[in-house]
Amino acid sequence: MKIARFSHQDALRYGIVDDGELVVLAGDPMFAGFDTTGERIPLSEVALLAPVIPRSKVVCIGKNYHDHAAEMGGDAPAEPLMFLKPNTSVIGPNDQIVRPTKLSSRTDYEGELAVVIGRIAKNVPAERAGEYIFGYTVANDVTARDLQATDGQWSRAKGFDTFCPVGPVIETDLDLKAASITTRVNGEVRQQGPVSDMIHDIPALIAYASAVFTLLPGDLILTGTPAGIGSFDAGDVVEVEIDGIGVLRNTARDA
Repeated sequence: MKIARFSHQDALRYGIVDDGELVVLAGDPMFAGFDTTGERIPLSEVALLAPVIPRSKVVCIGKNYHDHAAEMGGDAPAEPLMFLKPNTSVIGPNDQIVRPTKLSSRTDYEGELAVVIGRIAKNVPAERAGEYIFGYTVANDVTARDLQATDGQWSRAKGFDTFCPVGPVIETDLDLKAASITTRVNGEVRQQGPVSDMIHDIPALIAYASAVFTLLPGDLILTGTPAGIGSFDAGDVVEVEIDGIGVLRNTARDA
């Protein structure tokens, strides 16, 4: 089931995607369930928004694909390499990524699968991780690559406003074994790889993160990117597509 968060006639609403239309929900399904209002609205008449705004944080995992770890140099991490993005970095489909050109000379894309946490999670064992997943969406872990290299830690390089596009919808039932990530810039494929190439799988990531801090409903875990990272410029259209979810599309501009 695909869940959208959308704007229609100046109102923010939620709906289930069904054959080109949205079956309107009575409230946020993460908290109010899946009761419907009886309305159906064509997708062509709405503006899709980020399907979730994390209540507290975006948890990110670095070097979590075998081929990406190799291209970045060094050994693959024995444990998940974890960092955070602020929730103020989140934007939705078709929103603009703003390149911070006064502070950085290189902005990179990193297409990723994001896990949407559905309930309060603390010290979750890996074998129970599925109980805490609301669904999955597409993310772009935008990175000021030069600042990542010079700062020695990644908060600034990864945390600018607009540096976490997510969308277009949340898929509640994704076939992880069949899913793959494709990133395109102006239609040219730059990244492509199966989700199954993850070094640390999703249950392991939830267990690892929840041992450190409490995960709240709506928090995101970005699970890493395949090989092929690279830069984009103002005016470029960056698309990240994951089988079974859809295409997250954003255009870039300079600050």
